[in-house]
Amino acid sequence: MNSIKKLLGFVWMLLAPAIIFFLIYEASQKIGAATSVTKANVILQWSIILLIFTPICIGFFMFGKFAASNEYAHLPASSSEIED
Repeated sequence: MNSIKKLLGFVWMLLAPAIIFFLIYEASQKIGAATSVTKANVILQWSIILLIFTPICIGFFMFGKFAASNEYAHLPASSSEIED
């Protein structure tokens, strides 16, 4: 199970920047295709989308980094097992 966690950690670390690059690519395509009347709305929409998904992807990358470095190899079963 730990090897699956480690492998999926690398997948998350590769997927997070790929999602950001895909969103930036789509934003540039949609903004470029917008007419002058709708350009301001399209820019606003994609700015909001990028602002929301960037921290999510950073979290994906951090989760993947911790999983790849075996930080989740032993998860506590009860509160008595928690160490500082």
